[in-house]
Amino acid sequence: MTTTVLTVDDSRTMRDMLKYSLLEAGFRVLQAQDGLDGLEVLKTETPDVIVTDLNMPRLDGFGFIEALRRDVDRKSMPVLILTTEVDTEKKLRAKAAGATGWIVKPFDPVKLVDAIRRVAA
Repeated sequence: MTTTVLTVDDSRTMRDMLKYSLLEAGFRVLQAQDGLDGLEVLKTETPDVIVTDLNMPRLDGFGFIEALRRDVDRKSMPVLILTTEVDTEKKLRAKAAGATGWIVKPFDPVKLVDAIRRVAA
């Protein structure tokens, strides 16, 4: 069975880079432009893993994860944060919101794929 990954990022360039790297690794890729768009995608799709940015318009990564965790059916869905942020306080806030892991941009595609495979298992 193919692993499905939802990427949530306001940067078109980052979405394109993620899509390319994840398709190359054999994943099915869904994309969203921000947290609100991500929640819309989740109304019709059930990804195995979500990779989200933190800083986005309309609904940031924190709000997206918090909304996701309020949904009983998605409470345990793995969520990896992919961000330029390195602040310890933001890492703690993301963990408290329900993030599974933290990856700093720019990302190494091999490490990202490995992280996705680990949390999807």
